[in-house]
Amino acid sequence: MKIGLIGFGKAGKAVANVILQHQNFSLEWVLKNNDKLNGLSAKDILGISATDSATIYSQQSTDLESLFSDHPVDLIIDFSTEASIHHYGTTAAQKKIKIISAISHYGVNETKLLKELSAETVVFWSPNITLGVNYLLFAASLLKSIAPAVDIEVIEEHFKAKSGVSGTAVKIAEALDLETESINSVRAGGIVGKHEVIFGFPYQTVRLVHESISREAFGSGALFVAENLKNKLNGLYNFEDILRPYFFSQSQNSLS
Repeated sequence: MKIGLIGFGKAGKAVANVILQHQNFSLEWVLKNNDKLNGLSAKDILGISATDSATIYSQQSTDLESLFSDHPVDLIIDFSTEASIHHYGTTAAQKKIKIISAISHYGVNETKLLKELSAETVVFWSPNITLGVNYLLFAASLLKSIAPAVDIEVIEEHFKAKSGVSGTAVKIAEALDLETESINSVRAGGIVGKHEVIFGFPYQTVRLVHESISREAFGSGALFVAENLKNKLNGLYNFEDILRPYFFSQSQNSLS
């Protein structure tokens, strides 16, 4: 499967690292928002031996119509900025390129655009694309449905420089019908990302915890999604759509 990657910051480089080392995927190109590294190969910058071209292009000076035609890809993975979808989305959808977005937050205009694009191609969006944190989210929602009156607290921890409440924590709170203002945030050192949901029962406590050890978790999550989007029809998908069949097929198997 041929992939185009948008964004080459810390997360983007980690994702490129995972793609370049996976035999079932090929990183055809990387699109950055400036001319730095233009024309170089991501595999050389990351020091990885691979057959992928992984050529870096500048978003400012690259004609997307030509890029998508001359270097076709099956899907785009976006780890850039909220505004980037306006730059590449329509052209990608017209060419039936699947879109996987891992942008932590979109405004009203961007979410509207994602919905419009999904009429022409497969679009997936998750504020946190790691498999583990979405497993936590799905499991937490199931537990809340079993015990709707339970006391719940959400704690998120990230590196010192991260501003605002994490988009993942907000999504967890919303899924559990909690006020986002009640999220407990910790900023310390170089914590990559940790999310914890505490369920307080009268005589017991259940804790669901996910901690990212490295940003490569974003890459493995993105490729897990890519594998599961292969046969999807046009539409807007999230991680629950991907995980639900796994949860309930296992439940049915255990009951049979």
